[in-house]
Amino acid sequence: MFLRDNPVLTRELLVTLRSPRAFVLQLLYVSALGALVYFYWPAGEDGTRHVSPGVARRLFDIFFLGQFFLVSLMAPTFAAGSITGEKERKTYEMLLASPLRPGTILVGKLLSSLSYLVILILSSLPLMMLCYLLGGLLLSEITRSYLVLILAAGTFGLLSVACSSYFRRTSSALVVSYLVTLPLSLLCVALTRTEDVVIRDFVSIAILPPWCLALWTVLEILINRRLLHPPDVGSEGKDVVDEEEEMKYAIGVVIDRDLFPDKLFAPAKRVDLMPDGANPVLEKELRSEIFSQGTLMLRVVIQVSMLLSIPLMAGLLFLWSDRAPYYVAYVLTFNLLVGPVFSSGSITQERERQTLALLLTTLLTPGRIILAKLVAALRVSTVLTFLLTEQLLLAYILLQELRYRFWTLLVFLLIIATTCLATSSVGLMCSALVRRTSTAMILTYLTLLVLFVLPMGLSWYLEGISQDQSFTPGRLAAITVTSPFSAALSVPMHTGRIENWTGHSLHVPPPVLIQLTRNLALPVWAIFLAIYPPLSLVFVGISYLAFRWRWWKAGDSG
Repeated sequence: MFLRDNPVLTRELLVTLRSPRAFVLQLLYVSALGALVYFYWPAGEDGTRHVSPGVARRLFDIFFLGQFFLVSLMAPTFAAGSITGEKERKTYEMLLASPLRPGTILVGKLLSSLSYLVILILSSLPLMMLCYLLGGLLLSEITRSYLVLILAAGTFGLLSVACSSYFRRTSSALVVSYLVTLPLSLLCVALTRTEDVVIRDFVSIAILPPWCLALWTVLEILINRRLLHPPDVGSEGKDVVDEEEEMKYAIGVVIDRDLFPDKLFAPAKRVDLMPDGANPVLEKELRSEIFSQGTLMLRVVIQVSMLLSIPLMAGLLFLWSDRAPYYVAYVLTFNLLVGPVFSSGSITQERERQTLALLLTTLLTPGRIILAKLVAALRVSTVLTFLLTEQLLLAYILLQELRYRFWTLLVFLLIIATTCLATSSVGLMCSALVRRTSTAMILTYLTLLVLFVLPMGLSWYLEGISQDQSFTPGRLAAITVTSPFSAALSVPMHTGRIENWTGHSLHVPPPVLIQLTRNLALPVWAIFLAIYPPLSLVFVGISYLAFRWRWWKAGDSG
């Protein structure tokens, strides 16, 4: 019954695997991996291609890291909406009222969410075997890598299904899933890719499987209990959560709208009349709409992010102060995960609640509506992101070597603020172009990954295949100018020789400059700060045109 006669699994698989997009995506995925293998092969003098064991090892590492990154990204995307999607479609009560057991529902939702991801992983097996045939690798290493990938997919998928059972919106479940799986994925890569073969094999074979099975058991019990005794069914006015009632049972962080800094991202609900000239859409978004489903997601996000920032602050700011850019990269990753949640549903949620037509018939112009949506999302994501910069400011105040380069703090803050603007504007654009919030979120994350992450991976890939001086550091850095991570890492923390906190002398090379013209060369962070404000304006302009087109269409239909 769990697998052969599972109606949930059968229905989900028929919908997913019969879609033409599934075959197209698999074709593109395998083609991209095949192109990676072909171009990574260095050409010999006679025109043939020969691969040394060292190059085969690097190619194998790229395959594993790329697929692990795919699992970490796609497993929450597929699984976080498995139960919240039923709630949003108003079919959750019907599913629970069916004769299916909670375990059957769980297995059907989990396997249907991960089946296509597993198919993509197994599609790379023939190409992965080329690394083994080229020498320098053991068959046990390939087997261990796929074991780690399968365990990671199951663990991240179950965590996402658990988050989906505790939230009412897919966006909330997705961002919490990413925040939970991010540290686990980094820890797994650090342990399974270490140079120590004994530790690597011991962790992959003796540590990960039993711990994953134990975690699966705990999550299965929690999800089954949630499905057997659901507290979030019925229609007794639960579309809007009573915050005062919610705070009575809140654990950990409590949001108080009247205190600083909570009132910056969650201002108190208005009890008086709005002043003349106020934007009613902005008032609605900030004071009611964003937190209409309660503050559980927000409280979990704040607590998890603060908890992760403590060890990162100790290691990257106080023990090795020259690695402060890596802490900034953590802050940027937080905004990359959280920012789209508040912007990618700005317009699609109006359509899903069937209030878009009412909004279009108001006296507000499309420009004021779009601006209000952008400001509301940008304000919340920016305040939440800058809460993590308190540790950075503290390090610059306490550490002398950072005070010596205090101007870099201003650069870091500008990079973070620019990234907040970029994530919010991209989310708003995607929300104006598509019809569903889940589609808008996925499109937003894919766009941001192409802009932020793909350039760094491409630069690392080209650095590995270059056999001559065609790929100089300046040319490789030019590829990454759209990435805030590259911008943060390009900020020079020290010049020449300095002494760190242990008294040892450090030598940091000068920053790589990108030659724009014959007489003008700029670092990556300067170009990043120069191109993204106008680029964000382009994203907002596209949002305005798409929304105004719907406004014209609504006027013509009237």
